[in-house]
Amino acid sequence: MIASRRLTFTGLLLTFQVLSFSPWLFAEGVKDPEKAIEVPLPESVQTDVSNIEFEAIVRVDVDVLSPNYRVPWNIGSTSSGNGTGFLVGENQFLTNAHVVSNAREIYIKKNSDPNPHKARVLHIAHDCDLALLEVEDPTPFLDVKPVKIGDIPKLNTTVIAVGYPIGGERISVTRGVVSRIDFRAYSHSSVDFHLAVQVDAAINPGNSGGPVLQNGKVVGVAFQGYSGAVAQNTGYMIPVPVIERFLKDVEDGHYDYYVDLAVQHMNLLNPAQRTALSLPNDGRGVMVSIADSSGSAGGILETGDVLLSIDGYDIASDGYVTIEDEQMNLNEIVERKFVGDTVKLAVQRDGQLREMDIELKRFIPYLIQSNQYDQKPQFVLFAGLQFQPIDRNMMEAHGINDLQARYAYAFFGSDELYKERPQIVVLTAVLPDEANTHLQDYPHQVIDEVNGVKVRTLQDVYDALYGNHHEEGKEDFHVIRCVGEGRPLVLERSKAEEAHERIMDKYNVSFDHYIEEPLILKAGVVKLPPLETEPAKKEKAEGSKNESPGSSKPKADGALEASAR
Repeated sequence: MIASRRLTFTGLLLTFQVLSFSPWLFAEGVKDPEKAIEVPLPESVQTDVSNIEFEAIVRVDVDVLSPNYRVPWNIGSTSSGNGTGFLVGENQFLTNAHVVSNAREIYIKKNSDPNPHKARVLHIAHDCDLALLEVEDPTPFLDVKPVKIGDIPKLNTTVIAVGYPIGGERISVTRGVVSRIDFRAYSHSSVDFHLAVQVDAAINPGNSGGPVLQNGKVVGVAFQGYSGAVAQNTGYMIPVPVIERFLKDVEDGHYDYYVDLAVQHMNLLNPAQRTALSLPNDGRGVMVSIADSSGSAGGILETGDVLLSIDGYDIASDGYVTIEDEQMNLNEIVERKFVGDTVKLAVQRDGQLREMDIELKRFIPYLIQSNQYDQKPQFVLFAGLQFQPIDRNMMEAHGINDLQARYAYAFFGSDELYKERPQIVVLTAVLPDEANTHLQDYPHQVIDEVNGVKVRTLQDVYDALYGNHHEEGKEDFHVIRCVGEGRPLVLERSKAEEAHERIMDKYNVSFDHYIEEPLILKAGVVKLPPLETEPAKKEKAEGSKNESPGSSKPKADGALEASAR
């Protein structure tokens, strides 16, 4: 079959009547286009850049202030770097989130203009490593045409990466082949998995945020790669479905993050296991091992359920589905949805087939293991004792190896530890002073109670130390109890309060705390009961002793006041 296709070369519009340029080849007698074999355009067409407006591909220069999680009251360290971005709409430049994370100043430069143009972040998505920028004065870009967005490239087709990598100041173009399309971790957050395309084009520092092009359209955003010590010629780009989802999400002026089923599953490849679950050996289905009760599927899916299909796509026994002729992780179906959307599941439970609709939402507890950006380290400092909530940044900064802390960090979500403690607080350091000597065994331990107050958040630590709280019979001491440690940490109250100002002056500490409400509470994932202090506990215990069965006794005014936050 002969097909007509228009191609642009060096500004001339040419029409070719050639078989080799037709995207479809039909076997003899085949009339159905859906059964046709797709043939990629020649490499010379795939990599042609003659119709690309390089003015739309910009250099992004950034001045960064990185927070210091080891010394949280410190201003942090400054640095600078550069990446790449490209125009996708009127005064909208797409780049990587990691290019502009923790940025204090952002400037954009056109290829032919040495003058920097001050820019700011419109939207940033750390969970998929994308950001949208705008320049304060868009006048220099009014005549620049945005780059068009294409589709997912096929395997073994050629792409070109355009950007401003190390090795020079001017724009750079490199060529490579699409070698893999897979569901993999995005290194910026370290915990989020999305679709990614592997290419052997050189993707170096500075390429980040730049477009990867094929047939004159964007098919990806360069964002990460292996160093030469690990693998050769292995770079990755963010593919079109992730790009389009981000741009769609921010159309309302707000980024709502990715949704998650919050389900862990196991593959069903073993024939004996399938027989035990009354499944035919047809290569379909995976088994639910954990369905987090605070996640989208909480209270709907159960351990032992077998997922057979999702939104009409059959789930293979290795957890993959076929989308657009490509094998992809079943989570890719969820990936393309938004907050409030539903997903339809075909589930086998106890041998019976069931249809389930699940409304999707964001799952927050896993963020404890995510890299954090654009926020200050939280801490409380008292008499040289430094308390911080567990997250990835803090754990890495202090090299925490305590088993209780490592357990809390690793199983915060899966064991639902957040329901009891929305923030796990650790004693991260002791600034030496005569008031806090011989405490070398306590740093890096998880805090259980302070002055009789159960520690559920960092705010509880601050309230217990700076408020009028004490354990019964220990009014002259601050008593700090750690999880799994029988010996409490004890400070003499009068000496600790005197030492606090002295220590702040000695170590040049300008402020002694920074606290924000935990996101897990702000989002309503967990609702904590009122704070229960030592006097309130005693009042409650005495009241329960004196009450007869079935009677009720109101709390005293003092007990109510002590429990108030």
